[in-house]
Amino acid sequence: MGTPLGDFVRAKRDSIQPETLGLPERGRRRSPGLRRSDLAARAGISVEYLTRIEQGRDRNPSVAVVNALADALSLDSAERGHLRYLAKITGGECAVHPRPAPPRREVRPSVLRTLHLLEPGIAVVTNRLGDLLAHTGGFAVVTEGTGLLDGETPNLTRYVFTDPRARAFFADWDEVADEQAFDLWLGPSIENSEWFSAELASQAGPEFTRRLNRHVVPRRGVLRLAHPSGCTLRLQRETLELIDDAQQLVVFLPADEATAEAVDGLRGATHGHLRAIS
Repeated sequence: MGTPLGDFVRAKRDSIQPETLGLPERGRRRSPGLRRSDLAARAGISVEYLTRIEQGRDRNPSVAVVNALADALSLDSAERGHLRYLAKITGGECAVHPRPAPPRREVRPSVLRTLHLLEPGIAVVTNRLGDLLAHTGGFAVVTEGTGLLDGETPNLTRYVFTDPRARAFFADWDEVADEQAFDLWLGPSIENSEWFSAELASQAGPEFTRRLNRHVVPRRGVLRLAHPSGCTLRLQRETLELIDDAQQLVVFLPADEATAEAVDGLRGATHGHLRAIS
């Protein structure tokens, strides 16, 4: 007897023509769509395991496997959400798990005073999920017009993977994307990281899940920003771990004289101020 999850995966596989995924046509087949072996190869799982899922003999695939199947089937955002839902009810978890308690957003007063001392420098307090919790006016100056600080609870990771402006702002977008995906493994808690990754996977798709599962340790070299004003900024990063808070204080320093002059020019055109985002 099948399961809703297995039925959906099989139906999607049957609806895909191999040539749409760049796969060669291998002659006439008894059944339409993508071969089970091709889907298994694209998802990085065995044919036997895929067969068990489709036939309902495996009812508890991991989040990583569900994301891999979504990527391999080229599901859109709505289909990804439906696949995740079917995985939950197939595993006997009819009630959707509530979001875990979010990591603390409060920044200690002493850390805020430290940020104040860093003015007019460029600094931000964040966590490994990418939440931007407090920042100097200098940080607001260099991100002005990029959309990064839009909204009540800005998040760098979500911005990188879902906002088209990020690809223009970060000159080395691929490297920044690798950094943000890798940092999720170091999140404030396993529950928070898993919840955030599952949510973002449905929004960002393969571009995110592929990087998350590669486990590439980022180099974290000089950060290059293409500011909307037209100047290019090269910034070195110094990260101070606030271990008791599961937060980081990141200070950005001009990597060359041209960047220092450009930042001074931006400060003259924009008046920023210290901000804590609660």
